[in-house]
Amino acid sequence: MLTTVVGSYPSHPQEPSSFSSKLSSLLGNYDPYQSAVESAVKDQVKSGVNLVSTGQVRGDMVEIFACEITGMAWEEETSKIKGKILPLNYSIGANDIKIALKTANQISGDFKAAEKVLINGEFNQAARGVKGIITGPTTLVLSSRMEGFYAVEKRDKAIIDLARALNREAKYLEKAGAALIQFDEPFLSTGMADMKTAYQAIKIAQNGLKVPLAMHVCGDVGQILDKLLKFPVDIIDCEFAGIRKNLEVLQNTDLGGKKIGFGCVDTKTERVESSEEIHTLLKEGMEIIGADNMLVDPDCGMRMLPREVAYQKLKNMTEAVGWLS
Repeated sequence: MLTTVVGSYPSHPQEPSSFSSKLSSLLGNYDPYQSAVESAVKDQVKSGVNLVSTGQVRGDMVEIFACEITGMAWEEETSKIKGKILPLNYSIGANDIKIALKTANQISGDFKAAEKVLINGEFNQAARGVKGIITGPTTLVLSSRMEGFYAVEKRDKAIIDLARALNREAKYLEKAGAALIQFDEPFLSTGMADMKTAYQAIKIAQNGLKVPLAMHVCGDVGQILDKLLKFPVDIIDCEFAGIRKNLEVLQNTDLGGKKIGFGCVDTKTERVESSEEIHTLLKEGMEIIGADNMLVDPDCGMRMLPREVAYQKLKNMTEAVGWLS
């Protein structure tokens, strides 16, 4: 089974220390987050993860996009929508994809740009690459304060406009070499989202993409899994370690050709699950949906965990998967 991460990883920016980095800083060319991306990728590759992320090191999942997208702003630690949302003529995350690919390839030559993750609808077990991650349009809008252009009761319009903007970003990530693109939509499990609008938004956001697509929805998906499986993506990613009753939902569920991102380590706790414990949960999943339908990952992002805890969780996860080979 292939392994991946949901997205974020606890790696932090570094101030310039060498002469060359200090000179770059004086010239305005130093990127304190490049080393954070490199460190996040190194940990993931060394732990045995097959499809790594950039670590989402430049902020939280909302902040990263609110700071950049036209019409949005990040003020007082809050995302705000202040004007008409428009696509960008540059990428927010493509350069980090390139940094991640270069870093991973230096450790293992198996990591390649735009590696085929799915072949004829089945996982390519030899795939090694970088996942592009985009916070979904519904989650971004519902996380934001509406100020000005869009009336509060017209959030759906903002969601659709944001989907168009994120579609361009997704294409930038694909061009940069992402092997898989994931839209993060945690708000879909809260009961606050209009599922019809969310579906339409993802349909717009994924339009024209050639790489496989995933959608991460954490939380209790008991009431919505059937709807999620109809979204125009290849993989629905959920948490099963922290919310065991999601396993029950999978029973007698027709996946309709979709794959399941199977969260198997709890990212809400610093307790490191043993490889044996993870192995047991994976076997439960295999008995319900089959190994061929599983992409193994943590429950959610790992940004809030101590780095050594995040690393050991990933290492135990990949070891548990290895026992099933």
